[in-house]
Amino acid sequence: MRILVTGGAGFIGGHLAESFLEDGHDVTVLDNLEPFYAEGIKRHTLDVHREVAAERDVAYQFVEADVRDPDIVQELVGAADVVVHQAAQAGVRESVDNPRKVTDINVDGTVNLLEAAKEADVERVILASSSSVYGKPKSLPYEEDHPTEPVSPYGVTKLTQEHMARVYTELHGLPTVCLRYFTVYGPRMRPNMAISNFVSRCVNGEPPVIYGDGQQTRDFTYVADIVDANRTLLESGAADGDVLNIGSSDNISIQELAETVRDQLAPELEIEYESAREADAEHTHASVEKAGEVIGYEPSRTIAEGVGEFIEWYQANREWYEPLVRES
Repeated sequence: MRILVTGGAGFIGGHLAESFLEDGHDVTVLDNLEPFYAEGIKRHTLDVHREVAAERDVAYQFVEADVRDPDIVQELVGAADVVVHQAAQAGVRESVDNPRKVTDINVDGTVNLLEAAKEADVERVILASSSSVYGKPKSLPYEEDHPTEPVSPYGVTKLTQEHMARVYTELHGLPTVCLRYFTVYGPRMRPNMAISNFVSRCVNGEPPVIYGDGQQTRDFTYVADIVDANRTLLESGAADGDVLNIGSSDNISIQELAETVRDQLAPELEIEYESAREADAEHTHASVEKAGEVIGYEPSRTIAEGVGEFIEWYQANREWYEPLVRES
């Protein structure tokens, strides 16, 4: 299978591309290497891709370009069987500061991709959405039919992506699936996320810093579970035209998370607190019942287990990863 992964040098896209290569597929990665966080992490991911492609003797291409370029998108989509669309301007707070840029990339870039996919008659487009589409909870855990009232421009752009995908399915028969990810973490994760920050600070004898009172809760999803869901959808049409939550079905408060990391690495440290950041959701918690019924999705790790694995990976890769985390 020929697979195009947009945003394939990033955290989630990088793991997806690596897995597809390991499975023997030909993979093209489209990424503009947006300097939202240390580029060195993305460069490392691209090196991993090349190594895996050589080992598996499959075709691999990295194209440094932007989803906002319709000509490049049309060319690459036209050569693909399946498109896995991960490219986006991430960051809730970034979207508050720069909503025009986030809208330009996340909405206009997605329309470019859907237009190209419609013309190319690809087998399926799998799009990365986000738990940010839900906004303030009316009930928890979130089920897919929960009201969608995003509280950040980022969440609005992700919800718009979903509606665009649905419309292209209904009007043009383009098979699309939107996966609502819930706070993904794991090896090579973005350095500006809570878990990587807590680990980095604790291993360097610095207290973890919580923004707010720590009572916010998150449903953290291990990246391997995201990969499994996408791999299933490469060949399954069971969720075409639909949206699915992909989470852990487990959640934890930020206070508990900081304590979990602190207690494993530096129990003598006292947690510090700073002002809460605007537009961050207070609580997220996924119901994954629908994903289980439709595609057989089942989370593989509790949050405590996954955090322990990430700590082990961090310590084993500290030489190259930590300087990039600290830089960010």
